[in-house]
Amino acid sequence: DVIAVMKKDHACVRDEAVHRDTRPELRPTSHKSRSLDCKICEHIATIKSASLIQEHEQDFELREQMSGYKRMRRQHQKQLIALENRLKAEMDEHRLRLQKELETHANNTYIELERLAKRHAAQTDKEMKSVAAEERRIQQQIVAQQKKELTSFLENQKKEYRLCKEKIKDEMNEDPCTPKEEKQERLSRHKETMQRSQAEEEAHLLAQQRLVYDRSCRALKRRSLVRRHEFEQEQLREELNKKRTQKEMEHALMIRQDESTQDMERRQLQMLQKLRVELIRLQHQTELENQEEYNGRRQRELHRKHSLEQRQQPRNLKTLEMQIKKQFQDTCKVQNKQYKALRNHQLEVSPKGDHKTILKGLKEERLFPPCHFLLLV
Repeated sequence: DVIAVMKKDHACVRDEAVHRDTRPELRPTSHKSRSLDCKICEHIATIKSASLIQEHEQDFELREQMSGYKRMRRQHQKQLIALENRLKAEMDEHRLRLQKELETHANNTYIELERLAKRHAAQTDKEMKSVAAEERRIQQQIVAQQKKELTSFLENQKKEYRLCKEKIKDEMNEDPCTPKEEKQERLSRHKETMQRSQAEEEAHLLAQQRLVYDRSCRALKRRSLVRRHEFEQEQLREELNKKRTQKEMEHALMIRQDESTQDMERRQLQMLQKLRVELIRLQHQTELENQEEYNGRRQRELHRKHSLEQRQQPRNLKTLEMQIKKQFQDTCKVQNKQYKALRNHQLEVSPKGDHKTILKGLKEERLFPPCHFLLLV
């Protein structure tokens, strides 16, 4: 068991010596220099090493870059929001102006239609009055003509009645043998017959005049209705043409407004996209400059580090060699102590006659004698 432990210790020491990092440090300092630095730091707490100051400066530069980047992003966001608000206000004003223009056109259309309706109503009233006046005039003419005809007819009847009466009297006077009563009776019968005949003729004439008057009134009414219908059709045609013209104007106005709105939206989108592209370009340019600055700084640091390592490489190798030798000597001392302790223990617990055999076996089991390590070193 003790031999196994010794073997394991030797293997660990060898692995540690082989796998130890042989790269030189940037600034190897001795124990005296470290103690001196500690004393100085105790007396003067504000003095810091150059590497720590450099790290702080790098951290400060990185924080400044990040804060500047964030500040630039916030500024870009504010610019975008301000532009969007300005474009939105411009679009709202444009739409309000178009709405007012459309309302003005609608009001003008309504006023023109009202004016046209009033003019049509006035023309209709005037036309109806003229038609009614013409009907009354024609009716009066017909009535006057019929009165004249009736008067002439009555005068003719009176003349015929007188002629017939005189003719009968002459006939009765030619016959003196006829008694007077018979003459009076014949005269009265003839008078009644004449009056009845004249009354029938007068009634027939009045009926014909009434029929002619009714037909004339119906003809006048028909002509007035046809004329009114044509007049109303003309007015409706004029109103429909007016409405169609106004609708076409309104449609053209809405198309023009839609085109202007599309042009404004396109222009606003182009402005917004142009600003975004410019801000993204500035952001990428800033990131590229920061990255190039960081790469340059890292290259300079690595260059300084490599230069320092190249200058300090011989001293570092010598220091590392001394450390390895010291570690090897310490390991050899520990191994010798362990070997002596094992040998004494084996000699104490074994008979005296077996001491030579035990010593010979222990010598053979020793894996790495101290002389071999010295030769290797």
